[in-house]
Amino acid sequence: MHWHDKLRQVFRDALDLGADAEVDGLAYRAVPAWDSVGHMRLVAALESEFDVMLDTDEVIDLSCFDKACEILSRHLDG
Repeated sequence: MHWHDKLRQVFRDALDLGADAEVDGLAYRAVPAWDSVGHMRLVAALESEFDVMLDTDEVIDLSCFDKACEILSRHLDG
């Protein structure tokens, strides 16, 4: 499984979305579950699943799925 697919599943699980929910265009506050508490739940899930530690700027910049891909690519591909 490519890490992008794993990332999609992390978004679905952390934000309590359906198993087939489309997350590629998802942005902060686009769904009720992605509020400030959901944001921290998502950050924790990303750090746990990908064994990374996001810094404060990355946590703040994590505003959509595409930004999550960009942030993770720096940790996983770089």
